[in-house]
Amino acid sequence: MKYRNLIAFVTVSSVLVISPSVFAKNGDKDKSLPPGLEKKLQRTGELPPGWQKKLAVGNVMETRVYEHSRVVVPVDRKGVITVQVEDRVVRLIQATREIVEILD
Repeated sequence: MKYRNLIAFVTVSSVLVISPSVFAKNGDKDKSLPPGLEKKLQRTGELPPGWQKKLAVGNVMETRVYEHSRVVVPVDRKGVITVQVEDRVVRLIQATREIVEILD
C-alpha cells in the first residue's frame, strides 16, 4: 500500500512538473512577426512571399497580419469573418483566426 501511494505521488508530481513546459510550447504559436518583417509590413503593407505562403487553410493567421488586414465582410452568425490581406481575400474564424477558406 505504501508503494502504491509513493508511485501515485511520483506520477502526479512528474505530470505537474512537465505540464507547464508542454503548455508553453503550445502557447508559442501566437508569436508576432520578426522585427524586420513587422517594419516592412508597416512601411509597405506587404508581406514577403514566404510569409504569404503561411496563409493556408487550417493555419492560424498571425496576430500582426490580422491587425493589418482589411475587413471585407463582417462576422456572420457562424463566427466567420472575411478579410483582405494584400491581394488575397481570406475567410477565417474570428475567435481563433483559423483560416477556413482562401479566395484569390
